[in-house]
Amino acid sequence: MNPTIERPFIGRARELEVLEDLYDSGDPELFVLYGRRRVGKTELLQRFCEGRRAVYFLAAQVREKDNLRAFRDAMRDGLGDPMLDSIEFPDWPSALNFAAERCNEQRMVLILDEFPYLCESTKGLPSLVQQFWDQRGKNSGLMLVLCGSQVSFMEREVLAERSPLFGRRTGQRRLEPLVPSEAVRFHPSWSLEQRVLCYGILGGMPAYLRRFRQDRSIEDNLLREILRPEGYLFDEVSFLLRTELNNPATYNSILAAVAGGAEKVGDIALVVGVDSTTANKYLHTLRELRLVERSIPLTDPNPLRSRRGVYRIADRFVAFHFRHVQPNLSLIQADRGGRVLEQYVRPDFERMFDDALVDFVMEHLSREAAYELGCEVLEVGRHAGRVVQAVGRLEAGGCVAAIVERDGRTLDEASLRKELAALEAVFGPRVALARYRLDGGAAGLLALEVEHPDGSERR
Repeated sequence: MNPTIERPFIGRARELEVLEDLYDSGDPELFVLYGRRRVGKTELLQRFCEGRRAVYFLAAQVREKDNLRAFRDAMRDGLGDPMLDSIEFPDWPSALNFAAERCNEQRMVLILDEFPYLCESTKGLPSLVQQFWDQRGKNSGLMLVLCGSQVSFMEREVLAERSPLFGRRTGQRRLEPLVPSEAVRFHPSWSLEQRVLCYGILGGMPAYLRRFRQDRSIEDNLLREILRPEGYLFDEVSFLLRTELNNPATYNSILAAVAGGAEKVGDIALVVGVDSTTANKYLHTLRELRLVERSIPLTDPNPLRSRRGVYRIADRFVAFHFRHVQPNLSLIQADRGGRVLEQYVRPDFERMFDDALVDFVMEHLSREAAYELGCEVLEVGRHAGRVVQAVGRLEAGGCVAAIVERDGRTLDEASLRKELAALEAVFGPRVALARYRLDGGAAGLLALEVEHPDGSERR
């Protein structure tokens, strides 16, 4: 038997800090954590429970009495009390009240993971939890965490104003994919270029990133995990859409159209074969799920009424699926994933790399570039220039234009000066230029050199 290898816990420092602050408050807490499947909720909660008096219960899609028995077993294991084997909980109020009794003298964490599954088997469970919290929970030493992967359910049935639990929670967090600088930490032995490309394919979903092994090439990982019917990620996007959406067919078509390059509502509607009003309705839902985003250029003088907004897939693996997997399902099912890789995926590596690199630039501008720029960056957006790839609005006025210089590529200085002049026409003469390049040295992933409007430079 192979020895167990402990997986490194990457990122989530802020989220852990929030959970620890709630625990340390000593007050009764009802925290709601939700986010897409595979985003790392369970691992975050299990890491938080380490070293604490905690009961972690993962619900299943089974009958109520089966989940109650499993909950009893989780209580037994979490509290180290074998006497719980002799207890049968008849319903959830009894189970929750028992948990509250066990934490009267000592702080306890109680996590109900995949809460939507419990609600499937127990109708009206949010109301039962609300009654428990009002009558017992809010006067106990309990830190109750409700967690779920069905984003729409959690927002509608747990967080929304019409939910019985509205106003009871003491905190909430929608867990998002890891930011680019954290995602690249999963494969430290790869080159910077390979790590950026991997992010360009998989995005920041921890479960996806863990599937790509460092002892294999990116191509081998693609063939093993995505471009074959048995692959872990082959049907992942389809399953995600079936989980969140009642009728995924039109959503599939909308996503395929956007992944194929349709950016405006009218163009998307034309490709899908629906009217613009219908397309807008579907796009609104996809934006709420954060699978699609609409961006307005920072150069637009009236962003609230702008007609220049464009749509793009917000999730990199969803984009990869609709660009390369769905159009080639027949070939992949016929065990021709190698042909799909050579004919369609590999030729797209450079585009995916360049597009992913902009995410790293935008993250750096938002979080770390203030020192080099001499002021905070208030807002960052992609820029549809040939050379300038991102623009940031500066707190002191003006903007910063970001470019990426890569080895082996000659920078088009004439186009750069033209694009900077266009930005000056919008933001005035205070346009700083941020020159980024990949750097594996002390600077980290990116090295930055800033040219200020007054001609000074800062590195």
